[in-house]
Amino acid sequence: MQKLFTSSATVVGGRQGRVVSESGTYDLNLGMPMPGVDMTGKTTPEELFAGAYSACFDSALSIVAMQKKAGVTGSEITSHVSLNKGESYEISVEMIVTIQGVDQETGEMLVEEAHKICPFSNAIRNNVNVDFTVKTA
Repeated sequence: MQKLFTSSATVVGGRQGRVVSESGTYDLNLGMPMPGVDMTGKTTPEELFAGAYSACFDSALSIVAMQKKAGVTGSEITSHVSLNKGESYEISVEMIVTIQGVDQETGEMLVEEAHKICPFSNAIRNNVNVDFTVKTA
């Protein structure tokens, strides 16, 4: 496999510390959203993952739509990433995919195909529950 590029970030202090990207594009305070904890100006690993997964998935969706000549005129991805506790701590994802320019059946097919090629989907496949809601307009 050919490595295309590498992105890096450093965290100091874990969930209640700070995360800084190597490129300097972000420097964020982290927090743990618990009762009584002020989260103003803080983010979580789950929120960072939600943004990254949404961006990656939207790119995969665009690729699939072009390959299928589907006529997509726009898309929007919202990922809800939850931290869950059972026997261990796990995350789950609820992804809302809104696609303009196609019917419901085509939209669902595009999402299914995008899920097959998205690098984030491939990284978490069979390890993280991902549920999709597909909306078309």
